[in-house]
Order: sequence, then structure tokens, then C-alpha cells
Amino acid sequence: MAVPLWLAATVGVTGVLLSRVDYNIFFMKFFRNLSRSKARARLYNNKYAMIPVMLGIEEPIKIKDDIDAENAMHITREQLEEMDGYDGAPLYLSIKGRVYDVSAGGKFYAEGGEYHDWVGRDASRSFGTGCRGGVDRTGMECLSESMEGLTDKEIKEIDRWLELYETHDKYTFVGYLVDDPVEEIVERVHDEENEAAAAAMEEAEEGEDVVEEEEEEEEEVIAA
Repeated sequence: MAVPLWLAATVGVTGVLLSRVDYNIFFMKFFRNLSRSKARARLYNNKYAMIPVMLGIEEPIKIKDDIDAENAMHITREQLEEMDGYDGAPLYLSIKGRVYDVSAGGKFYAEGGEYHDWVGRDASRSFGTGCRGGVDRTGMECLSESMEGLTDKEIKEIDRWLELYETHDKYTFVGYLVDDPVEEIVERVHDEENEAAAAAMEEAEEGEDVVEEEEEEEEEVIAA
């Protein structure tokens, strides 16, 4: 029995598309969205939340600002690096500068877990691109907090992951990622020293120019 041309074409196109799918990323997003839809149903009593979320047509949830939260901490990058699950440390990750405790998901976030690359750092860029090693299509490091050069679609992916951590019933918001105040002071002092040195050099050069001009004037007077 001959296979209809349209069926053969459909199977062929489907095969090509499936061959281009990164199944790892596909299933990561699938289970992420499944968790998000459950959280939306739980938090907003919306039993139909799964449909738009799984289809990717959901309205974004506004992440509340926790500036006044009593338990919100300020965590430096050095402190965050230590929250990697080793020697009894909790598992922290940061996304868009918000730090979450994902210790309850140790199966996925501890060493050897699928998401361990995100632990102990702010890897916002990776959440958007799906790249977790080396550099991405823009030439920037995958595990970076920079969102420079990302597309609107990639930024939307970051916001979806952020929603997952914000609304998950087992992950908790810890605080905000901040620069180390000591490093800021050292850097500021260093910048001030460089500016002072540059100003002194410029002043010295101006002084040399004045001396040269005076010498030239004296030579002209003598020659006259």
C-alpha cells in the first residue's frame, strides 16, 4: 500500500524538527511550566492555569518588591558562592539579583544534579539562553548575570524561571544580591588615586608648557 504524499511529507518535516530539539532544555522547561501552572492554580485559585502556561501565552506575574520584608538579607557574591551545598551549606542561587534557597530541591541542585551549575551564583543569562557552559551565541559567558544582548524571548524565559522560584511552595526568597561594600570602597579609593595621579600629571605637563613658552619669549627678546 502506497504511503500518501502528505503523510510522508509530514513525517519527514516532523523528523527534521525533532532532530533539532534539545530534549534536555525541552523537559526542563516542561517541568518548570508544570510547576508554575500548579503554583498559579494554588495561589490564585485558577484551575485552568495550566492551559495558557503550557501554551506559552500566559500573562506574566508581577514579582512583589520585598524591600520592607523583615527577613530580607543582603548577600554578596562571595557569600553566595559559599552557599553551594558543600559541608552542610544550603543551596542558594540568584536570578535577576534575587536570591533563593533551593535546598529542598537537592535532587536537582546539589552536586551532580541537573541544575547545579546555577547554584552559588547569579546566572540570569543562562536561564534565558539555556546555555550552561562556555560562551553563548553573543560571545558572552553563559553563566553570567549580564542580560546584555538578549532577545525579548530570552528575557521572558528568565522571568518564567524567576516566577518558578518566587511562587514555588518549597523554595524560599532569601534576599538581594549586592556588591561587597569593602570592594566598593577599595575600588573607589583606587579610582580617586588614579584621578589624582592623572590630574597631577596634567598639571605638571601644563607647568612644562608654561616654562617652555617663557623660555621661547626670553630667546625672542634676546634675539631682538
